[in-house]
Amino acid sequence: MAYAEAHGQMISGHHNRNYLVPLPEKPAILLNREAGTLVTVRVRRRDALPVVIRTWQSEAQILDAIRGVLPHVPQCLAQGNGFAIHSFVEGVPLSSVCGNDKPVDALLIRELARLVAQTAQVRRGALPPLPGHWPGNDTDSQAFLQTLVHLADRQIRQSNWTAFGGLFKALGIPEDALVRLGERVPAMARRPYSLLHADLHRDNLIVSYDGDPPLICVDWELATYGDPLHDLATHLVRMRYPSFQWDEVIDAWAEAMGAVRPSAVNGLAKDLRHYVDFERAQSVYPDVMRAVNGLEDTFDQKSLDDATASVHRALTAAAEPLRLMNPPGVSEIESILYRWRASRRGRGRVPRAFRWKPDERVPERPDFPREAVAEALREEGAAPAGRVFKGTAHLNSVVLVDGVDFPVVVRRKVANVCPREPRYLSEHAVLSAIEESRVQVAAPRALALGRDHQGERFTIHTYVGSHDIDEPPRHPEHGLLPHEADGLVDQLCELTRVDYKRVDPLAGEGGFHAWLCESLVALVRDLPQELRRLARELGLPEASRLREILARNQVTHRAPALLHGDLNPWNLVRRPDRLALTIIDWEMALVGDPLYDLVRHMHLTRTRPEIRDRMFRRWESRLDPEYTRDWRKDWRVYRWIEIVRSAYVDLDRLVTGASLDAPNVRRAVDSYAMTLEAATGSLGLPKANPLLVSALAGPGRRRRPGTGP
Repeated sequence: MAYAEAHGQMISGHHNRNYLVPLPEKPAILLNREAGTLVTVRVRRRDALPVVIRTWQSEAQILDAIRGVLPHVPQCLAQGNGFAIHSFVEGVPLSSVCGNDKPVDALLIRELARLVAQTAQVRRGALPPLPGHWPGNDTDSQAFLQTLVHLADRQIRQSNWTAFGGLFKALGIPEDALVRLGERVPAMARRPYSLLHADLHRDNLIVSYDGDPPLICVDWELATYGDPLHDLATHLVRMRYPSFQWDEVIDAWAEAMGAVRPSAVNGLAKDLRHYVDFERAQSVYPDVMRAVNGLEDTFDQKSLDDATASVHRALTAAAEPLRLMNPPGVSEIESILYRWRASRRGRGRVPRAFRWKPDERVPERPDFPREAVAEALREEGAAPAGRVFKGTAHLNSVVLVDGVDFPVVVRRKVANVCPREPRYLSEHAVLSAIEESRVQVAAPRALALGRDHQGERFTIHTYVGSHDIDEPPRHPEHGLLPHEADGLVDQLCELTRVDYKRVDPLAGEGGFHAWLCESLVALVRDLPQELRRLARELGLPEASRLREILARNQVTHRAPALLHGDLNPWNLVRRPDRLALTIIDWEMALVGDPLYDLVRHMHLTRTRPEIRDRMFRRWESRLDPEYTRDWRKDWRVYRWIEIVRSAYVDLDRLVTGASLDAPNVRRAVDSYAMTLEAATGSLGLPKANPLLVSALAGPGRRRRPGTGP
């Protein structure tokens, strides 16, 4: 091996270092070759990331099995600890004469198809034993694809999650993305399993000098045994054909494979897209990791631009199969990669990365000085997956800072999210008002506000999740327990003691109910034209008609107070003391009727009738009548408004995919048919066609047609 490194010509590879070496005399005798014969010494890269699915560990066994069918593949002459010596295949890689994204000659495409068809004729009995978890039925296409997804999750995603999980979550890739993909694998046509190369790209195809044969496949270490459509799909994606050549390649494959094994092309038109989806889905992991590892030694703007472009391509390709809703755009990806890499470099090597410009609306705090902010920004990029949470509007990273005896969370706005429901107050101002009022409300403290070196706005709050920051926070997603219901009501009552004029000096001067109705009308009026048309087809009224319907109901005026505005279960964090719940995410706070906050909570959270009655009784008994008068006749009006609001907001989320990765949003859109029925019924309008609703909310609605790139 040392001789190969000293005297050989190195050929790059992701998984191996390959050296082209002339054999010295003694090794040549041992290998029964002439001295000077060229061989390839393959050395397994010890620093290579685990980014591939391996069925067999020994490439030599695979090569021995296929030589009878494909005699020109390399021969393994010798192997040792971490290296192997292969016979050299004369020729040049296809990549050197026809680079990625360039059209491939029609004759080469037909020859490639012929090679793949030949590979399918290798007998299973000649191959090494398959792992025990392999499907027992050699024609079960669904089981094979499910096995591939499981292996990708275990061998690629799980193997790298400790090191890269925080980065993946910041990029919007949830931990269970592949698991959920596996659950969605549909029934497919049965096709007989065969040997698959599984990595047929331009670097692994050698164009021979003498043309006999024209093409030779090398690098068989990722070969597997299964549905032949998997080989076609990986080839289509990894060869990076121009889009107009996909049909030509598929047709050539079908003709060549159909000639030797007709049943292998069963269901080709319907099933190929499932394997293409899988290839694009699993590729996001190696593509992201290779991109950021490329920043290890070079951290200039060009390297960052290249890495950003690579990650953006990978996320765009994987977004649909993994159902990544609203993946980050180019500028957000660049910021995430910058923070991730900067946090891993030595202190002082990239000093600009953690400079920041404070916003004096949140003054420096004695328990969290300015230097602690810079340290929090440093730790942000390195936060592990268990400390990164992506919500509907914010990316939150929980970090520990030297010299600060409590964890903090760095919050950044998700760049490409444009919420339909407006925000009225500044979250930091609301949190400061709550803190300074010294009321018994469990909420985060605003510690810092500013812009980082790249000009991006961030906020830092105290972290109020689990005592162990590596444990996920617990939310009452299935409804409040009795003591939690009491604790939440008590905190809502305490909010009436906050001086709301501090955050909204003009609040309380108009009728809240009228303002609320008009804000809903404005939301509907401002929806995109296509969305308004779809709403009409579903039986929902236009803005002007909605205003008329809403005006039929009036409510009693009650004294205004500071409201949270979005008390869904994931904005409530369980805690062990008498307050029972910490209330987070105050970005939708507003000033208005306290009854509205309580009723909206009951709309957003599964609330059993006995818990609802308990909360109302406690709320009424603890507040002065100026906050509660006539609530019994008015609470249903607010509930009706929220049902109607959800019919429009959740429709927008269904159509655009906005924030569908957030659990509260996912739950809401999953029950959209019931929401729509309740809304149209309460508005006195006819029901929509249930088939239209089913088609709208059904899986795969946003899929692009076809299997091409």
